[in-house]
Amino acid sequence: MIGDNLPSPAAVVQLYQRYNIGKMRLFDPNAAALAVLRGSGIEVTLGSTNQDLQSIASSVDVAKTWFDTYVQPFMSDVKITYLSPGNEVVPGDLAQYVLPAMRNLQSVVTGYGYSGLQITTVVATSVLGTSYLPSSSTFSDVARSYMVGIIKFLSSSGSPLMINVYPYFAYASDPINVRLEYAQSTTIGSVVQDGSLSYLNLLEVVVDTFYWAMEREGVTDVDLVVSESGWPSAGNGDFTTPALAQTYNQNLVKRFQANAGTPKHPDRSLGGFIFAMFNENQKPAGTEQNFGLFNPTRTLVYNVF
Repeated sequence: MIGDNLPSPAAVVQLYQRYNIGKMRLFDPNAAALAVLRGSGIEVTLGSTNQDLQSIASSVDVAKTWFDTYVQPFMSDVKITYLSPGNEVVPGDLAQYVLPAMRNLQSVVTGYGYSGLQITTVVATSVLGTSYLPSSSTFSDVARSYMVGIIKFLSSSGSPLMINVYPYFAYASDPINVRLEYAQSTTIGSVVQDGSLSYLNLLEVVVDTFYWAMEREGVTDVDLVVSESGWPSAGNGDFTTPALAQTYNQNLVKRFQANAGTPKHPDRSLGGFIFAMFNENQKPAGTEQNFGLFNPTRTLVYNVF
């Protein structure tokens, strides 16, 4: 988290427990945060910094040193369920290191016998090619060579792919063609018809776009987890109000709690995370400072619970 007025790690864990929030995503292995998570029962998705990605990818021995330093001390009493090396680095200069890092960490985890700890990575919609209909989707030319290896690794290991999905940005950049109700998951009737599949909201379209892109590469058994999704409550005029943020995130919570799937895969529940827990005053001014469910004072910006 990027702010100079945020609660202590212990106070954050207390807030999670007060509101019965059962999952937490940490973008890096913050020792202070992990220490106060001991015995809490909160499921943790733990990232590596992108700066560490190249070294983790270099060898199993280096990956084990990283794991032994940042993860192993907490494995006995912190419920770490996912390790996610790489956050939105595909495509890009660091993309080449994601798959080797995942393989090396898998070797380390397998060596320790931690069968409940899965290795994944986090990607954004920038890995996708341009397509209106989900069934026509592909990975983009610049991302495909990396994504094919990643999803085949996930298929072999039984781990999901984590995706960041933000209907807000699609709406804010093109409000004429992207209806507010479609972005907020409040439409009643179908907005997009793709063969026999009817879509009421943009979130489901994006998720199924990923499923179709993977299927085009011969991978049909990798589930998806929404690693980030949210709506800012301020920073961009009428596009970002507390009421709009509340509506979007309440609908997201309902979806997660209902274990709902998508039109393409109604049999696969779509879990995930709301971004973010707090408004962060040291991020760039505007919407980036206003994605939080809570103020730094630990009061709710709006109620989603």
